[in-house]
Amino acid sequence: MSLRIKSVLLASGFASSFVLAGAAHAQAFYLQEQSARAAGRAFSGEVADTGAASLWWNPAAIADIRSGEAAISASAILPKGDVVDTGTLIRRPGGTFQPIGGQTTSSDPIRKGVVPSGAVAYPLTDRIAVGVAVTSPYSFTTNYDGDSWARYSADRTRLRTIDIQPSIAVSLLPWLRVGGAVNVEYSDASLSNALPNLSAALPDGLQRLSGDGWDLGWTAGVQLHNDWATVGISYKSAIEHKLKGALEVSGLLGPLAAQNRVIDGATASFYTPAQIIVGGRFRATQALTLNAQAIRYTWSQFDAIRLGPPLNTAIPENYRDSWSLAGGLDYALSPRVTLRAGVQHATTPTQDTQRDARVPDSNRWNYGAGGTFQLTPGFAIDAGANYVDFKNTTIDRVTAAYAGTPVQTPILTNGELRNARAIVLTLGGRLSF
Repeated sequence: MSLRIKSVLLASGFASSFVLAGAAHAQAFYLQEQSARAAGRAFSGEVADTGAASLWWNPAAIADIRSGEAAISASAILPKGDVVDTGTLIRRPGGTFQPIGGQTTSSDPIRKGVVPSGAVAYPLTDRIAVGVAVTSPYSFTTNYDGDSWARYSADRTRLRTIDIQPSIAVSLLPWLRVGGAVNVEYSDASLSNALPNLSAALPDGLQRLSGDGWDLGWTAGVQLHNDWATVGISYKSAIEHKLKGALEVSGLLGPLAAQNRVIDGATASFYTPAQIIVGGRFRATQALTLNAQAIRYTWSQFDAIRLGPPLNTAIPENYRDSWSLAGGLDYALSPRVTLRAGVQHATTPTQDTQRDARVPDSNRWNYGAGGTFQLTPGFAIDAGANYVDFKNTTIDRVTAAYAGTPVQTPILTNGELRNARAIVLTLGGRLSF
């Protein structure tokens, strides 16, 4: 078999490896669960809030702290939903288009999981503070059954990221805080998907891929504030991820059998999006604070996954830029108890006719409620609960196994994401020291 066929196999694996999202909580494969306090108001005022708990969204948030602060939280993400075949077809060499076969409904392919996060900050002077946030902004697991109708694009997928964000912030003027940070991000991905043999009577082959790498980005932000309002603006850069891994191909029979092998040292690069975040917190009364936040995601930078030597090809993805808009409130019920609520709407960066079963993403509404209990003057417990409702959408991408070769096998994916929703429960604590 030619190098071109081998390249197509590897390209398919890498393309699936880094498009991992499915029904994630924020957008595509970004997770926003970086603070229990934020979850309670549906992430509606983080860029304009203060303290270590808001460090991920805006490094300027720690500029005016008067003592050391630490915040830690964990979010249990509990998704539900069905990925349903509505007429997917495959055409093997020399044949006609036939139904894909297998299970026609894959229930709950997005796995449950826990996302931890934490941050610590300390003032060096009354105007300068330093801190570090450790988060997991892109983490995800899916598991389709081996006989699922989606098996040729998605079988088992796992992505874990660790983002380490050392930050510095300065109170330049009584009304102006500024901050900057470096984002050091580690990514580790693994996946598998089925490969069609040339006869429907033969069992499927299998492709397994893994890869990891360290990459850099940056964050900068400002906050303008007075006695009753704070406006925050921040920019989180896009990050070019460069991963190196290995591909194992097995179970191919007949003319394809020569491609059963392990390929080490394969590389790929792709971008995760920049975020432009604008928000505000406005004290309406002594007890009531109103929050608003908008985020622009430059997902169009995720236009392709580029494979390095010896493959030297690119897999088109064609994501589009997207938005999230959120509003919420904090209400101080007493000096020790604060209640929160909020709502967020986010649009998907995936596009119709280019969405596959590995990324059954859609527009969604996120409804949040929570609160804080000040257990002691130096320690507070935060809790938040979110219900995320995803719009039903199509899964309708045209692909081909062994594209551009005499054994090209077109796959016309026709499916739907139905009844998708998620419950997210977040618990955390904040300590002053």
